[in-house]
Amino acid sequence: MELGHDGVEELVRLRRQLHRHPELRFTEHQTAVTLAEKLQPFGRVHTGIAGTGLLLELEGALPGPTVLLRADMDAYPVQDAKTEPYASTNPGVCHACGHDVHMTVAYGVAARLAAAPPARGSVAVLFQPAEEIPFGEASGAAAALLHETLRGRRFDAVLGLHCWPDLQVGTLGVDRHTAMAAKDAFRIEVLGRAAHAATPALGRDAILGLSGIVNLLHAAVARSRNADELVAFNIGTISGGASQSQVAAYAEATGTLRTLDEGTRERLKVVIERVARQQAAALDLGVRFTWANEMPPVRNAAELVALAHTELPDLVEVVDLAVPPLTTDDFALLGALGPSLYVKLGVTGERGGAPLHSGSFDVDERCLEYGVNALERLTRAVLDGRLTAPTIASVPTPAAAGDDTDTAAVAA
Repeated sequence: MELGHDGVEELVRLRRQLHRHPELRFTEHQTAVTLAEKLQPFGRVHTGIAGTGLLLELEGALPGPTVLLRADMDAYPVQDAKTEPYASTNPGVCHACGHDVHMTVAYGVAARLAAAPPARGSVAVLFQPAEEIPFGEASGAAAALLHETLRGRRFDAVLGLHCWPDLQVGTLGVDRHTAMAAKDAFRIEVLGRAAHAATPALGRDAILGLSGIVNLLHAAVARSRNADELVAFNIGTISGGASQSQVAAYAEATGTLRTLDEGTRERLKVVIERVARQQAAALDLGVRFTWANEMPPVRNAAELVALAHTELPDLVEVVDLAVPPLTTDDFALLGALGPSLYVKLGVTGERGGAPLHSGSFDVDERCLEYGVNALERLTRAVLDGRLTAPTIASVPTPAAAGDDTDTAAVAA
């Protein structure tokens, strides 16, 4: 099942080409051209998925199970800090979340399947734009689901992977149930009244009000969660005011709430909005509160978790992840198409180790072959009918949780 030397070198060349030329969400035009040219010999390639995305269709000789593989395409708005020859040539844009690796692995699996087509069934390989989602903007996965190639379809398995710097190259992390958390983004706009700084009593200070809201929200979320509830709350931006000599009439902040449990999620959303409104009212300030980019958690199907533990240990060290991270991904939306599995690809070795979304992020490129081997094996197992309901013995008891702290702090 190993790639030959030429195959590995091709994967490395493609990954480095993509890394040198990163493109932001919904602008992945050259990325799409590069991939389409390489995928064309393998099967039918649909372009224009969610604008810049691609869908490759691979058919077996006979009807049978169906599999969707997904790789995200967009880069992250951060300056590449590396000095490697393949560092980004696009100022302020970098593949700092490993999407270049995801695309390369999906291409490698497609090449394998085209070279040795499955006896039955079919595979769709989705290269999806715009996984990184700024406040209030659209999800690439949501847009892709509206395209005629995916609308109304069902698959026996929806598979994907994500680079994971907390894991060493040669390992693959499998979360037992939740692979990534739910995320709810919010914006708080505080509406005051301008006045000269020499006469503050004539105004209503929006910056003072917002600063109090920020402090109270951190305390309120901390005291409104139980000890066994994994939660991450963050205020990531804050701005406002027009002059150092003016009482600010406007200030705003944006942030995110990340949770694993639906009950916890809904309870804390109520707390956050209530505290913001009450504190603003106490200071005679107006407030506009907006939720956006609500993203459900990524759930791994039990039968696919069991399949990974059964099929992959001879290819890669399978690490059973006991504690889900609080990172998020719009792969969650693709769960509407069928049972899904989102695994974590170890990328740290001679290179790697920097956190996701860091300008220093890099990978040990040996991870490419491990990723291709793992996803191809899972795909062929589903097509061969080896996907069955799990038994208790088929999924090992979690050994220990990995430390996801640094990754969770910076990922999407």
